[in-house]
Amino acid sequence: MEILAFGVQADEKPLIERAFQGHHEVRCLDVFLNEDTAPIAAGYEAISTSVNAELGARVLEVLAAGGTRMIAQRSTGFNNIDLKVAERLGMTVARVSYYSPYSVAEFAWTLAMAVNRRIVRAAIRTRDFDFRLDGLMGRDMYGRTVGVLGTGKIGEAFTRIAHGFGMKLLGWDVAENPACRELGMTYVSKEQLLAESDLVTLHVPLMPETQHLIDADALKAMKDDAILVNSSRGGLIDTAALVTELRAGRFTGVGLDVYEAEAGLFFLDKSLEAIEDDTLARLVTFPNVLVTSHQAYYTEDAVGQIVDATVKNVLDYRAGRRSENVLVPRS
Repeated sequence: MEILAFGVQADEKPLIERAFQGHHEVRCLDVFLNEDTAPIAAGYEAISTSVNAELGARVLEVLAAGGTRMIAQRSTGFNNIDLKVAERLGMTVARVSYYSPYSVAEFAWTLAMAVNRRIVRAAIRTRDFDFRLDGLMGRDMYGRTVGVLGTGKIGEAFTRIAHGFGMKLLGWDVAENPACRELGMTYVSKEQLLAESDLVTLHVPLMPETQHLIDADALKAMKDDAILVNSSRGGLIDTAALVTELRAGRFTGVGLDVYEAEAGLFFLDKSLEAIEDDTLARLVTFPNVLVTSHQAYYTEDAVGQIVDATVKNVLDYRAGRRSENVLVPRS
């Protein structure tokens, strides 16, 4: 069986080809799956997709009509897939339920420290041989308060680093993590966490219940000089409301690796095009905002684990096995 993999980055391609070697043939495409590209999958029983693939009803129907019976998504999140339609069409859907939490946690800290210590501005200056320190003053993290929204595997990894910095730890989640408790974390309401934290970081999945978890009211509840980091899913933050607060001069820094309307933008070269998204265009103009293109997971370790899990998902499908990665089982 030949697998068709959509949205494969150049660094990913050799890892995917090597992992499938000896099992199945794999054809890697750099285009992302959407309604326009879905017909390419005709004749492929199994496909692999990236986190920004569009897998709504129309795309799934096109895939099913072309003979696709299995979708192996190379990510933990699956909010982009209409699982009910996939089940109705008799399609098997699997994801990667686990990969290195350190990749995302470490990158979240990279964003936090970059905006805190004005690293981007400093690097641009020194490239122009401007060595002034004006406007580059940051703050010690030691002794300050961090609020971790979502204390699963990634949130725990972030908390361990925060503990190493000597910070006061506040957490919020539907279920408490004993490991975070042992590190000294105090679980509080979301409102108290936002009001008291110098650094707020998001590590919850995107679901209807968490859509715009950080809305206008939540943003207003935060300290004026707080740092906000999102390395989870863009839809957790009401970006228009965030722009409003930034225009008012609030927040020491905002680090975003995700954006709620990133599909069709992130992972692509848009440098020679006019960006029609006015909210994103405005967002990147703020000197205290750093936006990266959904790269927190992008380490050799994490991508290797994602690829290995994807191969296993395809092999399990062929063998009729189920695992914790299966979202819609084989009918």
